[in-house]
Amino acid sequence: MSFIGHLIETFIMKSNSGILLGWWTPIYGIGSIIIILINKYITKLKINKVSKVILLFINCSLILTLIEAIGGYLIEFIFNITFWDYTDYKFNIGKYIAIEMAIIWGLSGIILIYYIKPLLDKIISKIPKYFTYILIILFVIDTIATLFIKSKITDIAILH
Repeated sequence: MSFIGHLIETFIMKSNSGILLGWWTPIYGIGSIIIILINKYITKLKINKVSKVILLFINCSLILTLIEAIGGYLIEFIFNITFWDYTDYKFNIGKYIAIEMAIIWGLSGIILIYYIKPLLDKIISKIPKYFTYILIILFVIDTIATLFIKSKITDIAILH
């Protein structure tokens, strides 16, 4: 999902996605994993399907908005960069939270659980296990390279 989030932001929204140098945006992966785990609990509840979808929407809206806020503040604190700013949104709550985006996150969570995840589960089941390890290694290398390179860029900027 980190890779899909990166593609959506880069090619559809025409923005620079993520803090890493590579083609993944970790906040989407983290959010997706949390939503998938929460949905496991929601599906076990003895309530009708409409109530489960509503509960999933509310949870996705709240949790993904919280993740976005934490991510925004951490990125700003660590890298001194602001990747998004919702102060121009009508229903913003500071720089990193807006009700409009919370609604989008809720809808995105429903799309993830009911459409994207079932499709990805079929694709992933056909991928050899060693490929997963390769992706993990590439992600770790990218994270280390990003931290090293961006810290050097910050050091250079401070010197000038």
